[in-house]
Amino acid sequence: MTTSTQSHTSPRELGVLVILIAVAVVLASGIGLRAPWPADEPRFAQIAREMVESGQWLFPMRGGEPYPDKPPVFVWLVAVFYLLTGHLKVAFLLPSALAGLGTLWLVHDIGRRLWGSDVARTALLVLVFTPQFLLQAKTAQIDALVCFWITLGCYGLLRHFMTGPAWGWYLTAFAAMALGIMTKGVGFLPVLMLIPLALWGAAAKGPGEGRLWGWRSWLGLVVLLGTLALWLGPMLWQVAASGSEDLRAYRDNILLQQTAKRYANPWGHIKPWHYFLTAAIPIIWFPLALLLLTQIGRLVRVLRDDARVRVLFVWVVLVIVFFSLSRGKREVYILPALPMLALVAAVVWRRAQAEGGTRWSTGALRVALVLVGLAIVALGATAWWRPELLGPRVDDYADELSALALPVLTLGVAVLGVTVLTWRRQVLEQLSIAALACWLFVAWWVWPVMDPHRTPKAMMAQLEQRLDHSHEVGLLKFKEQFLLFSQRPLVHFSYLDPAEEQERNAWQWMRENPQRVLLLPDSLALTCFDIARAQVLGTEHRRDWVLLDASAMQPTCEAPERVRRYRWAPQRMDILE
Repeated sequence: MTTSTQSHTSPRELGVLVILIAVAVVLASGIGLRAPWPADEPRFAQIAREMVESGQWLFPMRGGEPYPDKPPVFVWLVAVFYLLTGHLKVAFLLPSALAGLGTLWLVHDIGRRLWGSDVARTALLVLVFTPQFLLQAKTAQIDALVCFWITLGCYGLLRHFMTGPAWGWYLTAFAAMALGIMTKGVGFLPVLMLIPLALWGAAAKGPGEGRLWGWRSWLGLVVLLGTLALWLGPMLWQVAASGSEDLRAYRDNILLQQTAKRYANPWGHIKPWHYFLTAAIPIIWFPLALLLLTQIGRLVRVLRDDARVRVLFVWVVLVIVFFSLSRGKREVYILPALPMLALVAAVVWRRAQAEGGTRWSTGALRVALVLVGLAIVALGATAWWRPELLGPRVDDYADELSALALPVLTLGVAVLGVTVLTWRRQVLEQLSIAALACWLFVAWWVWPVMDPHRTPKAMMAQLEQRLDHSHEVGLLKFKEQFLLFSQRPLVHFSYLDPAEEQERNAWQWMRENPQRVLLLPDSLALTCFDIARAQVLGTEHRRDWVLLDASAMQPTCEAPERVRRYRWAPQRMDILE
């Protein structure tokens, strides 16, 4: 194992505390200024809201129906912050923001312990300017949180095998994996690091004395299973005791359908095996990918010389291979690999600086930053003056483009301005400052401008004007945002059922009371209702939504396989004010 040579940090360089404070400011910016946006944020916010309002925390509910697609840890945290703050508009973004900060701290601390403060600081800069990291930390998806748990799992294993023995951190790694699994099924990914650790762990080992393997290694599995049991035990017991068909379906779905079956036989986001390498990474990890590409020779040499880097890099490769083997692929799947890759890139970059080999990379990265600024300017200018050039479906987004044209154009100018003002700084700092400035701009201007176009607030207000409260409203193929913005109770017929089954249940429901009304997208092919009698309510999610009353009912309709109705009533009407 080789030891990296430490260089002295220039007084002009950004300090670690400054970087962390700047990131904290960026992550806090915009919280409370926008509502949850599709596709995932409204779902998690609504489930957390129902947890608080109903007191039912064991089984996540969406409109009163069990939600089986994801384990509960993320929505538990959103619900806790909702309880603490009283504002869902604030609470729904806090778990991701805190997870992002936690991930940064873990990366810095393990980088400092293994390679020194310069590498640790450089790794932070890499994460800050890699778009996917701050994007996920500023949105209310599960992935920033599961990235934190996976990074904590890797951190614990590295503390044990490279700076230990540290059995406490070893067991912490497995507890983190369990919490990762309870957040999203892939939380076990740090266990893959045991493969390169078994191959090169001895060469990567620091000066600590003591056994790293042995019978105590099996305690990790015990901790993992024990932590999982804290959730699975009460959940399985309650399912068995309830006798509820809905809860049995929830159990089977969350344990099988959404884990092994989703991986082995996915039903959405089907991509070719090379998708992450050829389509995702060049965009979501840009300009990190460019940095590594321009330092490919030095990367190879570092991997040969430093077993610690080799362990991390092989783990990153294993994670990408793991997700590539499944036909279902989304860019966010590989986010957990990014923190360890940032450390690899940081070691390579510090080696390049020590050897005077950064000139080509610096030039390429600066050119890339200028091109990004010019591209944003061009996009904003086109949206303002020639929006028809943006594609054949531009009319579907006319209002959004009109609202966003000036902010996007100004954002591009700001990127170019920051680039000029920071030209004398080291290039990774320049990239990070530009990234932080972009996210501040987006949080305070771009996202607030987009907010009215990403929520159904206006349409749900129109619903209240159109119907008095003597009319019950049922939903077909609805979006979770309708629940968030509703000012009245709503009925739906199982979000999980196919549209045909929902329609049959809705027909029976309407037959019982002619005052009832259905809200649905006009694109549905109906057999129990005459869509020609629909009244247009509004356009949301690029669909026209219409109302059907009893006059649209056909004389007969096939009976549903199972009668399913879920009624949800809001307890607070100002939930997103």
